[in-house]
Amino acid sequence: MKGGNLDQQTITSRENPLLQRARAVRDGRETDLIFVEGLRLCEEALRSNLKVEAVIYSDELAEKERAKTFLARVAPVTSRLAAVSERLLGTISYTKTPQGIVLLATRPQAEQFDVSASKNPLLVVMHRINNPVNVGAILRTAEAAGATGAIATSHTTDPFSPKSLRGAMGSAFRLPIWSGPSYEDVINWCAQNEIHTIGADAAGSTDYTAVAWSQSCALILGPESAGLSEAELKLTSQTVKVPMKGSVESLNVAVTAGVLLYEAARQRSFV
Repeated sequence: MKGGNLDQQTITSRENPLLQRARAVRDGRETDLIFVEGLRLCEEALRSNLKVEAVIYSDELAEKERAKTFLARVAPVTSRLAAVSERLLGTISYTKTPQGIVLLATRPQAEQFDVSASKNPLLVVMHRINNPVNVGAILRTAEAAGATGAIATSHTTDPFSPKSLRGAMGSAFRLPIWSGPSYEDVINWCAQNEIHTIGADAAGSTDYTAVAWSQSCALILGPESAGLSEAELKLTSQTVKVPMKGSVESLNVAVTAGVLLYEAARQRSFV
């Protein structure tokens, strides 16, 4: 395998600078890169044209045909390929059981996206959602339901953290994501772009099937524990609820996102 300036090496010490950097990225101490683990997710990163800085893989995985194919494809677009033992890979792995391969890639841009690229945007806004598994699941559902972008406010967990990426299963690489704005900035930006804001609330004023999802709109989801505050809900164009029976007070935020986004997709299929 030959790349432009490919540095292919075998690492034998856990103190190797590349492994140290991988740990820093994994732990969020270095934020210009993202930590991608597992062959399938690495394949998604390559397929999504992320800028790959380094790939670290185990000798054992390299013997498998699928991994050989991936390594041959990634070699021309990265400057570093490093082979390690399973034991050393375990020192950087995010999971209890190492997945055999880790990829370090440049973090995708997290700035405002151009809504004019879509004639009728459907956005999902994640506000103060702290569980990375839920963030990943929401992004995966958003892409599947045809959303045109996602926004993660400044108080939401990083959508590019290792756990979020695993939950998103590649959707975080493909779906435009604006990370870091305040809630007020999102509301103002939506108003400036004539995007209807819809706050999810267990006591919302409108049943989710009665909302006009075919218009340009942004679904706003609040934290898992208490949802959007009364003050935050007042800033939205309207609030929406998912009717529940029995003594259930609320749904998991990712489940709520799925119900609402697929209703939006259903309505939009008739436009």
